[in-house]
Amino acid sequence: MSNFIVFKNKIKKFNKAITVSGDKSISIRWVLFSSLAKGVSSAKNLLLSEDVVAAINIIKKLGIKTKLKNNQCRIFGNGIDGYKYRKNIVIDAKNSGTLGRLILGLLINTPFPIKLIGDKSLSKRDFKRVSDPLSKFGAKFKLNNKKYLPLKIWGSPNLKPINFFENKGSAQCKSSVIFGSMRTNGTTFIKAKKSRNHTELLYKFLGLPIKIKNKRTYDEIKVSKINLIKPLNYTIPADLSSSAFFIVLTALSKNSELVIKNVNINPTRIGIIKILKKMGIIIRNKNKRIYKGEVIADLKIKSSKSIKSINCPVKLNSSAIDEFLIIFLVAAKAKGISYFKNLSELNQKESPRLKWGEYILKEMGVKTITTKDSIKIYGNPNLKIDKKIIIKNYLKDH
Repeated sequence: MSNFIVFKNKIKKFNKAITVSGDKSISIRWVLFSSLAKGVSSAKNLLLSEDVVAAINIIKKLGIKTKLKNNQCRIFGNGIDGYKYRKNIVIDAKNSGTLGRLILGLLINTPFPIKLIGDKSLSKRDFKRVSDPLSKFGAKFKLNNKKYLPLKIWGSPNLKPINFFENKGSAQCKSSVIFGSMRTNGTTFIKAKKSRNHTELLYKFLGLPIKIKNKRTYDEIKVSKINLIKPLNYTIPADLSSSAFFIVLTALSKNSELVIKNVNINPTRIGIIKILKKMGIIIRNKNKRIYKGEVIADLKIKSSKSIKSINCPVKLNSSAIDEFLIIFLVAAKAKGISYFKNLSELNQKESPRLKWGEYILKEMGVKTITTKDSIKIYGNPNLKIDKKIIIKNYLKDH
């Protein structure tokens, strides 16, 4: 039987300051960049989730020495060509689409086939979206049913730069191609729909060859071959996706305030903050500063006496893609009908999130109208749950 949690008691009013775990997107990218650096990189507040531990285990299989104690990690990089490829390597990305897709970009020069596997959930996700552009560099792939894990990758010693149009708003696809371009002679051109830019910011901080033109709806990125990556010492800021649960908890509680310290509020990630502010939630930044290219702040949240419905602007979708299910909970308590559209990418995540959002809301007694890429939520400020709700048989998802 699966583990489960029972919630019975209502939360009393509170006025607290907390810290949450390190940013997952940055934690995974730190592991990958550090594995290619020349020298020893160290990180504090590294998120020790299954995804990040899987990243560490993968680079160890590729011959990179690591030392992990509590939430501090050191990685002993051997340089840009420091991976020790050998026959019959199998790497496991577990549940992480970010890890599975990004690591493939770094493996396009492997002289031996490498098998990539994942858990049941990850094995249902589309990997053709990265194997297609990586094949243009010169790598070869064999995918399960031409789309899924497990897959095998064969690298090439004659990699060539490519032109790539990323039109899904997927930071994973964009970053995979950016990583692939590290291995090529020449310049790779990427036109990418707006999405998270942690990879680009780390490139800039490390002084790696990248040029970016920011357009209104997309970015133009030029990336060239890399010869050297310097060691990267990093104190990982708090994860906004993890913080989002406490933001929403405070917003829906009565007479409460919360400060969450040292949160990464990268502009490509703050869709949830913009959406909740439009719904009347009070969220303020304190002690705002720049750290290694990322914007960090303490977030102060206050309970809201009145929550407004929203016709959510589509332009905020990509910057809130991991937080929509808890945004839906806020909409369930709003006055009026909230409408969220163009959300087909939600069903490409670790689970079909749009379908699960609809199911959970209906179990709570909330009226919804859902299509394959949209949901209308009929909010009820007086919503009360007076029955036991059991959520089971869902695919694994963070």
